[in-house]
Amino acid sequence: MSKHKVIQALEQKQIKTNIADFAVGDTVSVKIRIIEEGGKERLQTFQGTVIARSGTGASETFSVHRIAYGEGMERVFYLHSPLVASIEVVRRGSVRRSKLYYLRGSSGKASKVKSRFSTTSSDSAEAASQQEFAADVSA
Repeated sequence: MSKHKVIQALEQKQIKTNIADFAVGDTVSVKIRIIEEGGKERLQTFQGTVIARSGTGASETFSVHRIAYGEGMERVFYLHSPLVASIEVVRRGSVRRSKLYYLRGSSGKASKVKSRFSTTSSDSAEAASQQEFAADVSA
């Protein structure tokens, strides 16, 4: 077995399978494991806009940008890191760029990302029931 295949096999063991589907422009809430003195562990939440995703496999990273107390903060996370407890999508964003580095220097309305409306199965079922109701009322 070559070195390349051995490394790939080791990386496959490290890759997480239950990762939320998110893209650049989405607002995400990342829960990070913080290990304190005495071996205690707590979760800290970092919520912001995903401005970049890069890499593949076990070394895939994503950058999250947020503004707190008037200062811009940016943090890079390894997607498959054991320190990342969970990633939750708070809001979907509609963007036409793969990297949103222009958000770094902006604030206020200039730093907003348009919301992307997605129809889930419950939304489509509700819309279908409303159409049936409208058909019954008109008949």
